[in-house]
Amino acid sequence: MLYFVVTLGCALLILFLLLLFTWKNGISPTPTSNKIRSVLFSNLPKVEGGTIVELGSGWGNLAFPLSKKYPHCKVIGYENSPVPFLYSALLNHHSNLKIIRGDFFEKSLQGVNLVVCYLFPRGMEKLREKLEQELDVGAQVVSHTYPIPEWEPKEIIEVNDLNHSIIYLYEVS
Repeated sequence: MLYFVVTLGCALLILFLLLLFTWKNGISPTPTSNKIRSVLFSNLPKVEGGTIVELGSGWGNLAFPLSKKYPHCKVIGYENSPVPFLYSALLNHHSNLKIIRGDFFEKSLQGVNLVVCYLFPRGMEKLREKLEQELDVGAQVVSHTYPIPEWEPKEIIEVNDLNHSIIYLYEVS
């Protein structure tokens, strides 16, 4: 009986935290689909060293493969929702990947070579200002599904999935 009560309590706490941070963030932690991830990774820019950041790393389904694709880079995943953060932090065994719990709007992006994100329209508008203020000329930004308002993408890639998802590739000039 105690096992059942503890298990139920943990499940309710996890559900509560997911709902609370979905409300707070304006979006739930949604993993990138396999199809989009495959197309995205086949179109990522070359980065020989430096820092790669995933904004809103969620469950880690982009952060983990980013650390494999770029083994000579420092990869950072920022996630503020505690449940996906704990999940990805516990599964992280990549020496070049650091999962950080926190609001990426409060973290500096200066010196970052590549930013990868899957956010939502309101988040992209707010992010645009941050990227313009903090990224160096030549830094790359890859966003899927939602564009950066007022930015002209270097390349637009349509994914052959049910939603005809779009991947946007940008370079800071």
